[in-house]
Amino acid sequence: AAALALTLALVGAATAQTVTVSTARGEATVGVGPAVVFAYDYGTIDTLHQLGTEVQGAPPLTGRLPAWAPTGAINIGSLFEPDYETVNAEQPDLVVVAGRSAPAYDQLARLAPTIDLTSSGDLLADIRRNVTTLAAIVGKPQAGEAALAGLDAKVAAVREALAVVENGMLVMVSGGSLTVVAVDNARAALLYGVLGVTPTVADVQSATHGEPISFEFLLQHDPEWLFVIDRDAAIGTEGAQPAAAVLDNELMHRTTAWREGHVVYLDPFDWYIVSGTGLGSLNAMLDELGAALE
Repeated sequence: AAALALTLALVGAATAQTVTVSTARGEATVGVGPAVVFAYDYGTIDTLHQLGTEVQGAPPLTGRLPAWAPTGAINIGSLFEPDYETVNAEQPDLVVVAGRSAPAYDQLARLAPTIDLTSSGDLLADIRRNVTTLAAIVGKPQAGEAALAGLDAKVAAVREALAVVENGMLVMVSGGSLTVVAVDNARAALLYGVLGVTPTVADVQSATHGEPISFEFLLQHDPEWLFVIDRDAAIGTEGAQPAAAVLDNELMHRTTAWREGHVVYLDPFDWYIVSGTGLGSLNAMLDELGAALE
């Protein structure tokens, strides 16, 4: 864990506590206990919620809302197009960007104190950094440490449970079609990288949504376990055929995964939208995989 250096900064007659934290852009010194936080990152909103803190500004969420979705938050624009006028008018104490919203960092930083929690590609290292950083900022470092200790224990338990899996394949269903998610794709980091599941097919073109495949491909490679993300459900596509219906066909019925009852439909929001970057999301993903092996 990154060392946290607490300092006292005198502002006029008042004394404001600050903390130096780790971010994607190096160390940053910010105020402790910000009253108004705007977050352009779902993982941050999730993690702060788990730490007992709600954001006051967030991009609007649609479709099936997670438990941590903020209620009554100011609409601050989208991840890709922040509403700079609103940010300037509201003058938040802290703005958090990451991933999709990171390109807006420079402009947001001109308007309010801003930190960047973009992932480095190391899922566990990133969640440790972000939980430690956010817990320090909201004045709850011990809660952050406890949450990470619980997460480490859960990772170890689920990794042990998954040791019996000979091989597995992570696929995404969208518009009635299938893609296999590449091993080095961020959405596969938990399954393959952290938990050590052996990919049924390792040589997959790395792309945002994986490589298109057919049911013949599935039958040919015959994964022992099939883990499924319903992208249409994640983004709220109207009238889309559910992943379970897409997979219910004669070719699929001949696969080992189907015959053994080893087809696992994963929570689409956690796996596709948040992708394990939030504390609650990552815990839920681990619980989901652990339950599938029971």
